[in-house]
Amino acid sequence: MSRKVTEIVEELAAPLLAEDGLELVDIEFKKEGKNRFLRLFVDRIEGRVSLEDISRVSERLSQELDRVDPISGAYILEVSSPGAERPLKRERDFERAVGKHVHIKTYEPVEGRKTFEGTLKDFTPERLTVEVDGKEVIIPYPLVAKARLAILF
Repeated sequence: MSRKVTEIVEELAAPLLAEDGLELVDIEFKKEGKNRFLRLFVDRIEGRVSLEDISRVSERLSQELDRVDPISGAYILEVSSPGAERPLKRERDFERAVGKHVHIKTYEPVEGRKTFEGTLKDFTPERLTVEVDGKEVIIPYPLVAKARLAILF
């Protein structure tokens, strides 16, 4: 079975990002209309990612992709910051988000609902504790379908 494009790109990108103190937040490879897009979302481990960081990563990754050529045909490479509503994908993302405002969607209802927005109070690989409207809700980690930081208005 051939490996997925996103897995190959992650292996190529990880050392380039690490050299600059950056981390990979997410990768997307999808078709939109007649174009295919390879999107990488990167962030700085400590501090904020700059436009210069994005430009440098894009240029270096483009060279590496041309060398390895894991994608047949044309595609558009986009490298950007994940923004204020950064997705939470890995356990370390959730650990860093403790104390922050989050938006969580679950595969199955928890306490009668599938969407939660509130403060992430605690995280373990088994569960999340989110304070929603002054009440703590425990969400089993395997039930989390999507999660991201959320802007509090």
